[in-house]
Amino acid sequence: MSRELMLENIKRAHRVIEEKKDMIKNGKMRQHYHFMPQTGWLNDPNGLIYYKGKYHYFYQLNPYYGQWDYMHWGHAVSEDLIHWQYLPLALAPSEKYDDHIRGGCFSGSAVECDGKLFLMYTGTSNHGSGYEQTQCIASSEDGIQFTKYEGNPVILPPDGVPADLFRDPKVWKHDGIYYMVCGASRNKRGQALLYRSQDMYHWEFFNVLAESRGEWGYMWECPDFYQLEDKYVLMFSPMGESDRKAVYLTGDFDYDTGKFDWQVSGEIDWGMDYYAPQSFLAPDGRRIAVGWANEWPWMPFWKDWGPTYTEGWCGFFNLPREVRLMPDSTLQFIPVKELEILRKDSRTMDSFTVDSNAVELTAGDGVSFELKMKIDMEQTDADQLELNLRCGEDGKKIICTLDFRKALLQVDRNNSDGWSEGISKSVLFLKEKKQLDIHIFSDQSSIEIFTDHYQNNHANNVFSDNIHNQIWIRALGGKAIIREYESYGLRECFR
Repeated sequence: MSRELMLENIKRAHRVIEEKKDMIKNGKMRQHYHFMPQTGWLNDPNGLIYYKGKYHYFYQLNPYYGQWDYMHWGHAVSEDLIHWQYLPLALAPSEKYDDHIRGGCFSGSAVECDGKLFLMYTGTSNHGSGYEQTQCIASSEDGIQFTKYEGNPVILPPDGVPADLFRDPKVWKHDGIYYMVCGASRNKRGQALLYRSQDMYHWEFFNVLAESRGEWGYMWECPDFYQLEDKYVLMFSPMGESDRKAVYLTGDFDYDTGKFDWQVSGEIDWGMDYYAPQSFLAPDGRRIAVGWANEWPWMPFWKDWGPTYTEGWCGFFNLPREVRLMPDSTLQFIPVKELEILRKDSRTMDSFTVDSNAVELTAGDGVSFELKMKIDMEQTDADQLELNLRCGEDGKKIICTLDFRKALLQVDRNNSDGWSEGISKSVLFLKEKKQLDIHIFSDQSSIEIFTDHYQNNHANNVFSDNIHNQIWIRALGGKAIIREYESYGLRECFR
């Protein structure tokens, strides 16, 4: 009966998707090459996996309208991480433990087990005494049609963990045993709890993998744990930790004790729109992370989710990024090489000089483009380099400022579109640097800026019109020497 109810709810959602998708795909704020839903609301990436020859994206989805509500799992597959085919929804609310209008099938992950594809997710319900979150299992023979386990939920909140702060399981397999890390809160401090299982159905608590001492917020959402060369990485999104949205810890891990000893911490992205990243292994061994390009209203700089809800949709993913370990155990987050297949209309310049007189640059149509350059720090004596992106005749623009004297990188979107607000900031570490690299991806409703060997990254959503398509560069307080400039237009994938 439960299988029939879920199928009925999936069919109901698909009727709405079919009815609305053609109208929504023509929305003026729809992205060109960032992954987004056909209809409705998208947030966290779920169940990212390479399975049976294809990449799989699952994602938090309310298919009915462009606001958060009543969570389903959307599903899409790709052979190249760029072009995606939408599949039937994988999960819909249908059971006592996951069927509630302000709850549903919350975030989770995927793993292959004996040839089957297993999803582990958080079921969220409310029976009159507050929200209850439990961990649940669904499986599939073909990776498309899923059946919820009759023994769900398989894990209940442990003692001391509030029932509404226990979610987002990330599962993996090591030496024949399944492990799962889950976000939690205890004594108002964030935790990552570690569980293990022999068969994916019966789980035992193993240890507190890691926890806050007060410096990392009261709840760790969407934890992810993986090995990278000879180190281990824990990523999570801390709640109640000011404007941090996605952080990583690197260190050592012991499978015998289940304890993680981290020595290095860092920001995955300093921008205002990068949250809940999840990683997976590509078939060539790359570790790839994908994040949700937005944030929640409890964050101090939050304004709202943007105007796309008026077009019947909201939310998209940031570009997939390859995670690499540096010698000092910090991490790089590099846009995947597959994005190069989108390039067209290339332009290059070996070298040019910039002063206080603004120079116009050309990159694609000025809306959907990729831009790369290097600043020659040995020959540059300017105090600042300013890049103005998505500029229009009305004065609207996004201002990216590299302040060499104050060692500061900031992206200002206060005058970008009449809607967005805020300035994202990060340290610009320049000691002994001979060159500073800049790599920018612009899409219809977002700009992602990467600098300093992809360790200093800013993802910010903007909702500019197509008339805002100019790019200007200038230096203040001296001259800047630009090397190896290259730019590209980028082909559409989703319109």
